[in-house]
Amino acid sequence: MRVLVADPSYSLEEVRGIIGDGAEVECGVAPWEGNDVVGLLTGPDFPVGQEDLDRLPALQVVATCSVGYDHIDLDAATARGIAVCNVPDYCVEEMADSSLALLLALMRGVVALDRSVRDGGWDHSVAGPLHTFAGTKLAVVGFGRIGRALATRALALGLEVWGVDPHVADEGIAAHGAHPATLAEALKSCLCFSLHSLLTDETRGMIGADELARMPRGSYLVDTARAALVDFDAVLAALDSGQLAGAAFDVLPVEPPNQEAPAPERPTLIVNPHAAWYSPATEHEAYRRPAVAVREALAGLRPADALVL
Repeated sequence: MRVLVADPSYSLEEVRGIIGDGAEVECGVAPWEGNDVVGLLTGPDFPVGQEDLDRLPALQVVATCSVGYDHIDLDAATARGIAVCNVPDYCVEEMADSSLALLLALMRGVVALDRSVRDGGWDHSVAGPLHTFAGTKLAVVGFGRIGRALATRALALGLEVWGVDPHVADEGIAAHGAHPATLAEALKSCLCFSLHSLLTDETRGMIGADELARMPRGSYLVDTARAALVDFDAVLAALDSGQLAGAAFDVLPVEPPNQEAPAPERPTLIVNPHAAWYSPATEHEAYRRPAVAVREALAGLRPADALVL
């Protein structure tokens, strides 16, 4: 039996230590194939589709070192009885901290002002109007673990938090101190927006030109979740027109950027290299738990982090 490790960020030595003698562990390069492959360790940059699963007839488990799992064909895995596992509750604190840090940097013009000074300027107004936190309305779009953690932090700073999530009951949102709202209601009323939704057919492109136009002029947008939640061209146009006063992204449509798809640049646009999840402790957890999930599945157990089995 073999376990393939698709994402080179995993430590083969650690994976072997966790799985033990139950299977041979080796680096796997797509297209994966083999009648004896029972486990596949992957990550967001290594999608697993129907054709991949068809080439692995003995596969029992796919585990990804991420919260998101839209890069794995869940329907195909379910049809085959293949366990799919993610790490649903890691990096919650880090993601919430980073989302808040990006939002506050936009509201107080920290990055834009720094760029201006380094370009030889000395003008407090170049970042546009700077906002105080107290009383400012923040829409947290996607009220799962990370969204709730961000709401707790934002409330402590005096922001008025609106929770947008059609899959969470109003009572559940209100229990965390947030005002339940639809996206349409939030677009009309909130100045700040932080995206934390999973990427699904329902949420893909959820913030496009129409939604941006319905925000108050001079709004702020933060996305640390998935790049495909927004229309990037529409965001850049909104920044150019002033409809958005600032935006911050930890995710891009093409990662890392290249000559064909360079990182977008605007004075009030912040781009981070998909780092919002990171701390030394959570980095280790992200790669340890998928290996544990594979070990559990191969032992005939339901993995603690199973999405489908």
